[in-house]
Amino acid sequence: MNASIKHAIAAAIVSLALPAMAEVVVIVNPKAADAPSSKEQVAQVFLGKSSAFTPVDQAENGAIRNEFYKKVTDRDASQVKSVWSKLVFTGKATMPKEVGDSAAVKKAVAADPKAIGYIEKSAVDASVKAVYTAQ
Repeated sequence: MNASIKHAIAAAIVSLALPAMAEVVVIVNPKAADAPSSKEQVAQVFLGKSSAFTPVDQAENGAIRNEFYKKVTDRDASQVKSVWSKLVFTGKATMPKEVGDSAAVKKAVAADPKAIGYIEKSAVDASVKAVYTAQ
């Protein structure tokens, strides 16, 4: 078997082994005013540096959570949790509300004009407004 065929087979195997990541969007209540719409603004909220919105987090062990934090804050979820732990310990903030999945995030955000969360783009509907796509 020549080298190019071996490389093609290896690439195919690797691509099948990697999980397909969904496109992640940041959502707010449709009635929310002045919602964060840039990577920097969203990162400020999810790192506890802005209290303009109340962050709603996905489950700690969820793949979407780590993908979101890597794309928006350039940190992994455990590093972000450490940031929040320090803020809570010093009395500067309270931990974001954590819910089980995208459906729960969407429900929480739809019910609170000050809430902000992140879900798969495919889960967006009229109950929420997408304000940023994590890339």
